[in-house]
Amino acid sequence: MLTISELAERTGISVRTIRFYAGMGLIPPPTVRGRLGLYDERHIARLELVRDLQGLGFTLAAIEGYLARIPLDRSPEDLAVHRALLAPWLPEEPQTVDRAELEQRAGRALDDEALAQLTALGVIERNDSGWMLTSPDKLGYGLSLLDTGMDFDVQLAAKNLIEHHTSALATELVALFHDTVLRDYRERGRPPGLRKALIALLERLKPITVDGVVTHFQLAVNRAIRESAVQSEIKTGAHHA
Repeated sequence: MLTISELAERTGISVRTIRFYAGMGLIPPPTVRGRLGLYDERHIARLELVRDLQGLGFTLAAIEGYLARIPLDRSPEDLAVHRALLAPWLPEEPQTVDRAELEQRAGRALDDEALAQLTALGVIERNDSGWMLTSPDKLGYGLSLLDTGMDFDVQLAAKNLIEHHTSALATELVALFHDTVLRDYRERGRPPGLRKALIALLERLKPITVDGVVTHFQLAVNRAIRESAVQSEIKTGAHHA
């Protein structure tokens, strides 16, 4: 059992913020002994889940809606499943750097045009302290795209196409997982053995999914190139005829 100060120290969330979350109903009320409110592992688990949701870009209203579907009496073990669902996909923390450090990470000088293009690609954002890397992983991707030498409008269109189709794919894959694997876990009464197996599966799911997407995308591109070449030959033959 922890006091609110000890809970704040354990989770890295301020006392003021914990009280605010409690007022919103994001965490259960404390156990009251005399005039002292005490907190336990359930509170720690829910606060850690809130932090993970924030890391994925959830607004406070979205977090409230998400946690409203999880009863306050859920055990820390049950909440561990929710955290495992999120953990593999948590992005790197955004980082604010000055121009010199940004260029050091890029391994090159970046003129104003390159900075504007990286901003348009969603790789960096300007703020009062310098430049924010929305995700450090994106920097290499953005620089590689600029290095293709393609017209920037084409680069931007390609980036938007990739985002559009991967977003749709992600939505369908998540729905499939919830309607099958997670539904089976819930309908079987959340047994501890199945919970451990589910958490282990979630830890492996990201690399498996990424490998599957990359492999099938490569095959799809090869197929599209062949089909495009065949269509080009047909059109050329029809023109000569």
